[in-house]
Amino acid sequence: MKKNVIVAQSGGPSPVINASLQGVIEACAAYPDQIDRVYGGWHGIEGILLEELVDLSAQPKEEIALLRTTPAAGAIGTCRYKLKDEQTEDYERIIEVMRAHNVGYFFYIGGNDSMDTAAKVSKLAKERGLELIVTGVPKTIDNDLGDEEFTIIDHTPGYGSAARYWAYLMQNVNEENRGMCVSEPVSVLQAMGRKSGFIPAAARLADPQREMPLQLYFAESGHTLESLAENVNRQLQQSGRCIVVVSEGFDVGNLGEARDGFGHIEYGASQNTVAQVVVNYLNSVGLKARGQATGQVPGVLQRSVSIFASCVDIDEAYQVGQHAVDIAFKHGTGWMATILRKPGETYQSYFSHVPLEIVANSARHLPASWISPDRLDVTDDFIRYARPLIGDGWPDIALENGFQRFARLSVSFIEKKRPVYLPIRFR
Repeated sequence: MKKNVIVAQSGGPSPVINASLQGVIEACAAYPDQIDRVYGGWHGIEGILLEELVDLSAQPKEEIALLRTTPAAGAIGTCRYKLKDEQTEDYERIIEVMRAHNVGYFFYIGGNDSMDTAAKVSKLAKERGLELIVTGVPKTIDNDLGDEEFTIIDHTPGYGSAARYWAYLMQNVNEENRGMCVSEPVSVLQAMGRKSGFIPAAARLADPQREMPLQLYFAESGHTLESLAENVNRQLQQSGRCIVVVSEGFDVGNLGEARDGFGHIEYGASQNTVAQVVVNYLNSVGLKARGQATGQVPGVLQRSVSIFASCVDIDEAYQVGQHAVDIAFKHGTGWMATILRKPGETYQSYFSHVPLEIVANSARHLPASWISPDRLDVTDDFIRYARPLIGDGWPDIALENGFQRFARLSVSFIEKKRPVYLPIRFR
């Protein structure tokens, strides 16, 4: 008997998350004897709880093809709905909806919290006698999924594009800083990364020969506002200008933090930003150069701008989505698709799988061995690791009347079969 599929997305989006969605949808078409319809959970697990399911099998093929270069998660939406162990009603509702719609396969695209949810759904389905195969598809621009030995996953889809964004941004920021240094000698930029420094580290890819007056402050650096100011002023005395990239997780004290549905600090909604605190502090203690420090916060642009997407990242995001479907059929429930790197000087990736329980709620930091002794830079080992991920060419993005053409799916929900339900966290 044929079964249906639900695919959903969770957490912050990325420039390539929809490429993984496309990979899942198109790979499912290769199993016509086992799969009937592919449904999308509208805004992630919330869509499953609310029984708001979009029939992706009914979408025009040209729109599905455009998912490859459609950024963020607007195509079927995402959410930050945290499923905790005590939310038994929510878990039972998920199983109820899956059973009602003859769902035999569930693909969840997301990071560590999402893999935790996928693992719990897989376990509960077994306990409730539902034949449901649950497979995770990795996603996070932070690259903080997995272990610091890179045995679980080498890198996550989304990171290569965020790294490319920062490499290109820094090239342009350097030109701005060169031109304006007589009045704005210090340029401070804030990069995403709550606890992991992979994104600010990518700024160094713009300058592997270390010709820019660039200082990087990771969440793992251990520096303070005081040491940052000392380092910046020392650089100003040497070159008359300085570019500072600071992680949003760099400790500058209380920011009036807001938190998202996962309990993570949501820096874009907090009362202050790390960049502004740094700028204010530098200007208050004084600069060893004429002029002032200025700050910029790219914010969600670094995860939602498709023109900076890495072609390598797009291809791998699509392929890991396809691979997840193959894993489901070959290995059954409870796995996450993963990307690993072949040894050797030339970059080559390959795809494997790991148990969901291993990656659930995992957290990877920038390895200490990749941070320079003064904790203001990365080593050449990091550059060798990250450089291949940003690729070389520009993505081929469809244009219409001179503007980017993104996928636009028809969002009409399939017929509901269960009573109306209000998720626990909505009450």
